[in-house]
Amino acid sequence: MSQPLPIALYTAQQVRDLDQIAIQERGIPGIKLMKSAGRSVFDEINHRWPGAPITVFCGAGNNGGDGYIVAALALESRLPVQLIQLASPEKLTGDAYTAYEYAVSAGVPMTPFSDCLDLHIGITAGGVIVDALLGTGLNGQVREPYAQAIRLINHSGLPVVAVDIPSGLSSDTGAALEAAVEADVTVTFIGLKQGLLTGRGPALCGELVYSDLSVPADIFGGVKHTATRLDRQGLMASFPSRHRDAHKGDFGHVLVLGGDEGFGGAVAMAAEAALRTGAGLVSVATRPEHVSAILARRPELMVKGVASGQELVPLLSSPTVLVVGPGLGQSPWSEQMLQQAVSTGLPMVLDADALNIISGGRVIPNPGNANWVMTPHPGEAARLLGITSSEVQADRFAAVRALHKIFKCAVVLKGAGSLVCTAGDQPVGVCTAGNPGMASGGMGDALSGIIGALLAQGLPSDIALPMGVCLHAEAADRAVASDGERGLLATDLFGPLRQLVNE
Repeated sequence: MSQPLPIALYTAQQVRDLDQIAIQERGIPGIKLMKSAGRSVFDEINHRWPGAPITVFCGAGNNGGDGYIVAALALESRLPVQLIQLASPEKLTGDAYTAYEYAVSAGVPMTPFSDCLDLHIGITAGGVIVDALLGTGLNGQVREPYAQAIRLINHSGLPVVAVDIPSGLSSDTGAALEAAVEADVTVTFIGLKQGLLTGRGPALCGELVYSDLSVPADIFGGVKHTATRLDRQGLMASFPSRHRDAHKGDFGHVLVLGGDEGFGGAVAMAAEAALRTGAGLVSVATRPEHVSAILARRPELMVKGVASGQELVPLLSSPTVLVVGPGLGQSPWSEQMLQQAVSTGLPMVLDADALNIISGGRVIPNPGNANWVMTPHPGEAARLLGITSSEVQADRFAAVRALHKIFKCAVVLKGAGSLVCTAGDQPVGVCTAGNPGMASGGMGDALSGIIGALLAQGLPSDIALPMGVCLHAEAADRAVASDGERGLLATDLFGPLRQLVNE
């Protein structure tokens, strides 16, 4: 049976270290773990698609060994099964070869992949495909004939179950290495791989199912993990309840700075998100032409029009936290706003064009401050690091750590499986909530307002940032639960957000 996803996340090497502790120090035979893995996959298939024919694609390593076990279990259960070999049996070693012998003794029909193509042997109609091709040991690009097999799997139109990890997905980075299996379900074992939960991982894994294969729990303490799955409910324990005699001054004052010509909506959304997250006071400094519209939408805001950096100065004496960047633009006005904000030394959430101005190096020659929180998407992160967005996505964990090191502040790298880095010596947090409906304008503005409000209420950045990311993503999940993903607006998050901060 599947188990709840664990909090600790591991690299491929760290999972291999866990395997070795289990096998060498605890004396658990490797073939026993392999049979347990195969059983977990087969049980999941049988639960979801009872009686369905099964086609197993097997590679040369232990991932392929798991596949041989799945095929043998299917045949023992009298299910139609065929096994397609990408590697000849002579290339199998160790436990993988033992698993092959087990499948042979069970009578599993096996076809080399080359014969499968030459003889036009098709995948059984109405069945399920098992991807046991490559596993976590993949380095570099997927080579032929594996790439061809992956294309065949993806174009089959059948449900696909990946063994441990979809073939072609990096277990360390979440990047797809050109050809990659698009699974409907991924059954992963022992250590939860960090690449399954960020970048291309969520799209390629489908539903993620976990089994510890009955490995003793204390083994996991023997290997230090480098990432964790964020837990909103655990983080909320740091959110204090309100005293009955509380007043608005107890919950901070957020000043949202932005809204250049034509971008007043961004600053309005960030400010309203801060209100809905519980900030005591929220004010806005924006272009004068936006004042009336913002007040008409949300009269609880204090909105001031500022035409220059000098006009902003009097407004900077009372806020607890600054949120700088939503709709800020990159005009001389924008640069003046950012420059004045930085000069205060106040805690700041920096987003959008504030980050783009910083990456240009003009306004702040030596940027970086422990009081800052930076919230870039991959394009903004790339500009800050002087690389391409493709390079950021190729290793999101390395990118978020590099941003933290350079700017000496807490950073969230947004995207599918947003990453949070608040300290160089601590695991990177991975947010597993959220959905594709969030790919719309204004979502980042709302996030910056949420984080600003949490900081204003006294939470340190190492709590406020991951909590804000989780609140934002889970509010979006609640918003789509009734109305669907398409057409989701940033402002649709405000109702669910208020519910979440009161749970």
